[in-house]
Amino acid sequence: GRPILPTPTIGAVGVIDDIATSAGSRLTMAGLALVLIGETNGWLGQSIYLREICGREEGAPPPVDLAVERRNGDFVRGEIVARRIAACHDLSDGGLLVALAEMCVAGGTGATIKLPAGSPAPHAFLYGEDQGRYLAATADGGALIAAAEKAGVPAVRLGYSGGAAIIVEGLLALSLAELRAAHEAWLPNYMNSAA
Repeated sequence: GRPILPTPTIGAVGVIDDIATSAGSRLTMAGLALVLIGETNGWLGQSIYLREICGREEGAPPPVDLAVERRNGDFVRGEIVARRIAACHDLSDGGLLVALAEMCVAGGTGATIKLPAGSPAPHAFLYGEDQGRYLAATADGGALIAAAEKAGVPAVRLGYSGGAAIIVEGLLALSLAELRAAHEAWLPNYMNSAA
């Protein structure tokens, strides 16, 4: 009875040769470097941020460069198989801050990050939905960034896992308990509205 956005749906199945070389998205331990892989321009057209915060559905969706998608995806898969990435999340709906919140809440470990010098405006950096990006947690951020540079993949260290909150230095601090409570309150309403 209501119009919906024209959303293409693609189903895919992957095969993992050795489950021991896989990585989930949960942040379960402190002290891991958080590395943003891929280029961030702060694309907000048709984003969750634009819809939910600004009340607008406009602009073009982020452009997709299939060669960049493949290069970045192959790099991340290779680092996971080599066991240099402990946890990883793609950056799609909601952008960086949403992915970080999902990783932290799922694993019960907080994180502190800082926006890199020269990044787009904070709202665009944190919520932009640029394609071909990942947030990786690793024991050796320097080695991951060096490997990315060698592969021609943009990568920057944002901060570290740990604590009971998500902190973006100079901008915000959200406790994991508050995020869990908000999610639990939101979920039944979402399920009822989707039915």
